Order: sequence, then structure tokens, then C-alpha cells
Amino acid sequence: MGKDVIIACDFASAEKTFEFLDKFTGRKPFVKIGMELFYAEGPSIVKEIKKRGHKIFLDLKLHDIPNTVKKAMNVLSNLDVDITNLHASGTTAMMEAAIEGLTRPDGTRPLLIAVTQLTSTSQESMENDLLIKEPIDEVVMHYASNAKKAGLDGVVCSPLEAGKVHERCGSDFLTITPGVRFADGDIGDQKRVMTPAEANKIGSDYIVVGRPITAAVDPVAAYERCVAEFIG
Repeated sequence: MGKDVIIACDFASAEKTFEFLDKFTGRKPFVKIGMELFYAEGPSIVKEIKKRGHKIFLDLKLHDIPNTVKKAMNVLSNLDVDITNLHASGTTAMMEAAIEGLTRPDGTRPLLIAVTQLTSTSQESMENDLLIKEPIDEVVMHYASNAKKAGLDGVVCSPLEAGKVHERCGSDFLTITPGVRFADGDIGDQKRVMTPAEANKIGSDYIVVGRPITAAVDPVAAYERCVAEFIG
């Protein structure tokens, strides 16, 4: 898969999700299904969106003891998603167990990526709330290195860190970056943000965009603008 824009479908129901997706009569965008929608509708929402022809990033951010994550990933492997994820802070052992659980009997599996630090996390909150004193860039790089060693395909990180992740882990190690906003948009609760064009220049492989598209007056036009700025 090449560069792409992933729309965060952070809706509370299938009805609102399909009302939004019905606007896209041409190109079928790559969509992210997060905790809110998955917990509201369950696996059926994944199957229905896939049936409509969309690629899916299932964003559940698993984080538990290795055996529990392995079993959960085994269940998720039966859903036809393209990407899923977990928290890198769950340790290398957990990430290795996740790969084992996600891999199907025929050897295939969705791409598995690790969340490094959430884009809402600042250096100050990381130090005060998590008692992690190292610079946030170094924490992200350490988590990314651990994810690569565990056999994962990439990480979720801020677009500000995408280029550095590629330098540390190689160009084939994927960077999926939320925290992307248009230059004339509101950054909301994100702390470490970048425009689509800047994210492309710095080396993001995928960008995840939510409210700038889903809350736009014309979501399809906003999506096409985002694709044009990111991919060209």
C-alpha cells in the first residue's frame, strides 16, 4: 500500500457512520474505526464497511498482558481489516505475542502498528503524569525501535516524528500520523500537529484526519483537498 489519507470515522453509531460514508459516491476512502464506533456497534460495523469497498484501520490500541493480547488479536485476525494496532508501552513481549495471535494459519495477517505517544501528549504531561523524564522524541524513537524488533510493520506517531522514525527504523517501517490539520483549521485538543503537505514532505506514509473532514461543510471536498495536499 502506498501513501494514503485515512478518515477517522469517530461516530457513535452505524447510522451516523453510513450517513457520512454515503456522501462518497466516487473514491472509497480508507477509514479508521476507533473505540467509540467499535464498542457501539461491534464487529458487524467492520464487516459492513469492508463490504462497501473501504480499506479499514481498526484502531483499538490493545494494551494488556501478552497472553490476553495474543488471544484478542487472534479474534481480530478473523475480521478483514487492513491495519490494526496496540500500545508500544505494553512491552516487546506483548508486541511479539500480538504478532503471533494476529497471524492466520495461512501466514497472512493485517498490518500491525504500535502507538508510541499519543499526539495529545506533551513533554510536560509525559513528565508529570507518566514520570517519563526523557525528551519525547527519544521516547518515541525507543518505542519505535522496540516495535521493529518485535516484528511490527510501523508506528503511530506525530508527523513531527515521522522522518526521524524512518531514519531510525528504515524507510519501509510505516509511519501513520494523526495530528494533521489544514493550515487554516483549528488544532482542537492536539498538541503536536502539521498540515497534510508538511506531513508528506517530512515522510509520513499515512495521515489520519478526523474533524477537518468529518465536521466540514462539504466532507468530500475536504477529503479531496487533503488527498491533493498529501499525495498530490
